[in-house]
Amino acid sequence: MTTFINPQDVHTPTGYSHTAVVPTGTELIFLSGQVGIKPDGSVPSTLEEQSVQMFNNIKSLLLAHGLDASSIVKITLFVVAGQDIRVVRSARAQLLGDHKPTSTAVFISQLVDPKLLVECEAIAARPAK
Repeated sequence: MTTFINPQDVHTPTGYSHTAVVPTGTELIFLSGQVGIKPDGSVPSTLEEQSVQMFNNIKSLLLAHGLDASSIVKITLFVVAGQDIRVVRSARAQLLGDHKPTSTAVFISQLVDPKLLVECEAIAARPAK
């Protein structure tokens, strides 16, 4: 089981953990950056819709490995500058609930497709069989 540690001599994190310890023998699953593209290939126009779809895509990828969101140990968010990060965090909370993996968020000028407003990479851990 992954252990998340937040030392008292570092500021208290909000919605994430400072460190994660993944035990020896654990399989790591690396998820490519996911965006808010729907299964039919369409791209929603709003940040909220894209964020919800992006995290639904992550949920589907985890399920393909027999995992759920509690297996995530690291998330990296790329948000187009000028967008409201609170919208992305709200969608993230829908997926993660009380689970608080390590996390980094970066504002960027643009993603590969100008219609895309947010992207998320994730790393998950699964105990070896």
